[in-house]
Amino acid sequence: MTDLERLAAGNRDKARRAIDRVTASLVASLADSQAFDPRINYTPKAPEPYDALADRFVRAVECCLRYFRSHELAEFAEQSDTPRNLLNRMEKLRLVGSASLWLEMRNIRNRIVHDYLPEQTAQMFDLIAKTYGPELLEAGKQIAGA
Repeated sequence: MTDLERLAAGNRDKARRAIDRVTASLVASLADSQAFDPRINYTPKAPEPYDALADRFVRAVECCLRYFRSHELAEFAEQSDTPRNLLNRMEKLRLVGSASLWLEMRNIRNRIVHDYLPEQTAQMFDLIAKTYGPELLEAGKQIAGA
């Protein structure tokens, strides 16, 4: 096994563990609490499970992207110039279902950090639970098989 292959394998394992943490957090969040309700004036402690889910989700996406970069380097001996090109290549390899959806997932970090309106927060957690989470789970299956 070459150094690049070892790097890719290590990053694959990190991505898989990060996805597992998000999955567990997502399942627990959905089972233990109601969807984020923008009409509720939450106490400072009440949104902590949502914050933890968002943090784990962002880390999982970043771990996956790191794996995709190392996988690309090991597989093709080159790296894409942009995240879009990288994700398009991963879509062709069937490691991700949709490059455009992954670009949205990658950009949610900025939205989580900067959007404070309850309606926007509710929308983001709904996207994580219903759209991004399933895509991340599917990528986890593909990564595990890579």
